[in-house]
Amino acid sequence: MGYFPAFLQLNDKKVLLVGGGNIAFEKLERLLDFTTEVKVIALEVNTQMQELIDKKGLKLECRAYEKGDIKDYAIVVVAVDDISLQAEIFEESKSYKCLCNAVDSVDYCDFIFPSYIKENDLTIAISTSGSSPAFAKHLKYYIKNLIPSNISEFLQEMKGLRKILPKGKERMKMLDKKAQDYIQGWKNV
Repeated sequence: MGYFPAFLQLNDKKVLLVGGGNIAFEKLERLLDFTTEVKVIALEVNTQMQELIDKKGLKLECRAYEKGDIKDYAIVVVAVDDISLQAEIFEESKSYKCLCNAVDSVDYCDFIFPSYIKENDLTIAISTSGSSPAFAKHLKYYIKNLIPSNISEFLQEMKGLRKILPKGKERMKMLDKKAQDYIQGWKNV
């Protein structure tokens, strides 16, 4: 069975990232597209990650993970090669009711990182439920090339209209037609 697609609001959720290598850096970059409430625990971090942590003013503790580190976090991302540590943190996450992602170990994941496109308010997520992250990545590039460069302006206009027009069937019809016309216009570009 696949993963349920959901978009989580991370504004008031604390995230713990365990690990400091290349994969941890990639996960940190993705998380920072949606929140800055990220703390990193790692024995050491690579140069790129250190620069990003400094630039964003994130919390970093250079040490090994200790049981109980996840107690105040809504989400934990375990980006280490140590499978036994991944399993340990995943099991511990159950008692704290926080969501866990263990990189490249779907058996220790409550959620997975999809391949995604983010253009301001537009976010498109693509997942193969772990079957082929490479396929998801290439499909992302294909879809990204279909999106017009003015998508952000269009979405801001639609957001503005939703705020000022009274709710109801007429608004819904008008916004639906406007969206349909916009997408139909892609064929003419």
